[in-house]
Amino acid sequence: MTTRAKLTVYSALATALATLCLLPLVTSGGWYLHACLLIALSAAAGAGLRRLPLPRWLVPAGQLLVLVYALMLGFAGSAMTAGVLPGPRALDAVGTLLDGGMQDIQEYAIPAPATPGLRLILVGSVALVAVVVDAVAVTFRKAALAGLPLLALYSVGTGLADHDGRAWLWFLFAAFGYLLLLLAEGQDRLSRWGRVFHGGARGESGGRLSHNGHRIGFLALATALVLPLFLGQWEFHLFGDRAGNGIGSGGSGSGVTTLDPLVTLAAKLSRPSGEEMLTYTMSGDNAGSTYLRTGALDEFNGTEWKLSPKDVSGNPRALPAPEGLAPSVTADPVATAFTVTDRMDSAWLPMPYPATEADPPGSWKYEGSTRTLIGDGKQTTRGLRYEVTSLDVRPTAAQLRTAGQVPEAIAKRYLTLPGDFPQAVATIATDVTRGKTTGYDKAVALQTWFTRTGGFTYSTDVGNGTGNDAILTFLENKKGFCVHYASTMAAMARALGIPARVALGFTPGQGLGGKSFKVTDREYHAWPELYFQGTGWLRFEPTPTRGSAPDYSDPVAAPSTAPTQQPTTAAPSTGAVPSASASSSCDGRQRQLGDCADQDKAALKAQGQRSWWLSWPALATVAGGLALIALLTAPMLWRAWVRRRRLGAAGRRRPGADPRTELTDQQVLAAWEELVDSAWDLGIPPDDSRTPRSAARRIAEAGELDADATAAAGRVALATERVLYARSGQGASALAPDVRTARDGLRASARRTGRARALLLPPSSARLWWRTTERVDDARDAVRGRLSRAGAALTGPFRRAWARLRGGKGGKGGSAGRPE
Repeated sequence: MTTRAKLTVYSALATALATLCLLPLVTSGGWYLHACLLIALSAAAGAGLRRLPLPRWLVPAGQLLVLVYALMLGFAGSAMTAGVLPGPRALDAVGTLLDGGMQDIQEYAIPAPATPGLRLILVGSVALVAVVVDAVAVTFRKAALAGLPLLALYSVGTGLADHDGRAWLWFLFAAFGYLLLLLAEGQDRLSRWGRVFHGGARGESGGRLSHNGHRIGFLALATALVLPLFLGQWEFHLFGDRAGNGIGSGGSGSGVTTLDPLVTLAAKLSRPSGEEMLTYTMSGDNAGSTYLRTGALDEFNGTEWKLSPKDVSGNPRALPAPEGLAPSVTADPVATAFTVTDRMDSAWLPMPYPATEADPPGSWKYEGSTRTLIGDGKQTTRGLRYEVTSLDVRPTAAQLRTAGQVPEAIAKRYLTLPGDFPQAVATIATDVTRGKTTGYDKAVALQTWFTRTGGFTYSTDVGNGTGNDAILTFLENKKGFCVHYASTMAAMARALGIPARVALGFTPGQGLGGKSFKVTDREYHAWPELYFQGTGWLRFEPTPTRGSAPDYSDPVAAPSTAPTQQPTTAAPSTGAVPSASASSSCDGRQRQLGDCADQDKAALKAQGQRSWWLSWPALATVAGGLALIALLTAPMLWRAWVRRRRLGAAGRRRPGADPRTELTDQQVLAAWEELVDSAWDLGIPPDDSRTPRSAARRIAEAGELDADATAAAGRVALATERVLYARSGQGASALAPDVRTARDGLRASARRTGRARALLLPPSSARLWWRTTERVDDARDAVRGRLSRAGAALTGPFRRAWARLRGGKGGKGGSAGRPE
């Protein structure tokens, strides 16, 4: 490999390694493979353009054109003319994705879901950095300056994301790639000195310089990794106390946080640091969607929501029964074990709601109306370990619609609004819930308006007030964070006659495996609680892109008899990968020696003149054409085979199974995978951040499905959620007809070019490449392991004999050297 080729390869490798630090920014890492492909494409385009007699400045320009086309083909292929030619529609599609990505950056916290817009921004940014690195290091031969764009990439990734102590790993990858680039440039310079160093790195002097460069590079890398471990013990205070945040308790500047006022909550939401607050392990099936509640604000005076004066009592281990909860409502006990870090110094104890038993160490008081535990005196949660038993309350839509009359004491306290409450807010609440007759339906309508239909966006770049003026401003601008959504929905619910208050606490946090979770200051949250007689206080989630809405707040998807659990991740795709084979009438060795042509000539002489199509050039051309056709039709044929297998599995019945519960879990998941891939083929890429029901709604909306197709997609999604998250296996009837109905609806609403592209080049066939790559990697690892074991078995006897021989010599030498 030439030195310029090494520079090209190492510049691409350095960019790919530096890009690893961006992985924590989003929840899915599938975009990284796409970015690596574009990095390789940029390097290949640069290598090809540099072989042409072009000015050097035209090389990066050509690379940019190639990458822009590749990005348009990958992200807006359905909008391109004939599927391959860029045009105004493709540019508009890319612009729309970019606008959506910029909006997602403003709305989502890190790690954000891998939306198409965010993937485009990530992949496009990495591709641009790859062009810059390749141009500086290879085209203009300034490899040292290529560290600047790599440093910019590394700084963005490590500066935005919470790496949980893994920043050193990303530094190791980025620095190693940069050192390889510098090494390649050094070898390139040595090779151009030729006679003096006799072949660059292979000559005596060149080899010495190369080895010294290796030693210096690795020494610098090791020093950069080890030295901060010692510097971290010193406190230079060059920039002040990095732990202090101005909201510590007691004004001591200790850096600990508290969740008492809404002002503190707003401050933490606008400047999250990613510091770990607590960890917990929960026994219930609903662990991934349970909020941790610290308290509730029940008084609204027109200026702010606040906690009204309360009478607290000693902490009873067994707490009173939840207010308003009837025995007919499903409420399963759940045990949760908490471990609070030193970074959280709150006077309110985090617990799932409603807690029925809690006995934390220390001195705590119980406030009955809001069911919270408050520290007595200087008692806080700092470093606390405790256990809580709570109820997982799961009412049905029918139970909530038939809720009884609100008790007078509840209505008097939680329906009160200030005398100067704006009439405009009450009018908006009435308009949003027009046609709804029950309190439950009005609450769901408010939640849907805030999260989906009202045009609201999540933003922390607004004021944090919760009074009348703040509510009017929020409803006018339609931008805010959880404090605005929770306080506004609670006030509007009171205006509609629904008792409401504002709860504070944490969203579930980040999974650690199993039913264990880690909560950081990014999970601080506020939400409204609404009261329904027979069920008690229930959580609603009006904040878009934050938290998760409870099942009972979705009357369409929620069952009428038994509640289901809301899933948090999409099911992994499984399936077999068909293998391809190729054959040839003349092996590779014969082709290298030219024997094939000689054989053909001899046969022609012996048998007379044959038709032209029996000559080896014609046969090679036909074979090449057939191979090309097979390659082009492989995605279509593979996709048809997968569809037939999935729908066949989703339509078959188990022998002896009850006709109402026919399918196995694998068959239900196969039907769901086919629905997702069918939508992907027709221009609706999968979104792994959504639940099956949310994904089905997105497919129905984007695909403009009719009522029958929408209902069919909903049934497949509901069956999938039951398989994934139900307490016990719940079978489903045959789903193949539903998948076909939804697929026909998607095809009917798609354009002709989209249908042709879905047939000939289905995007979901990318799964074939992914699985093939995984199997190749597994096979390579297996071969390496076997070779290593075989080598160890062959050399083992010799190594043992050598060890015995050396041991014997050592013993003789020791006795010979002993003085008499």
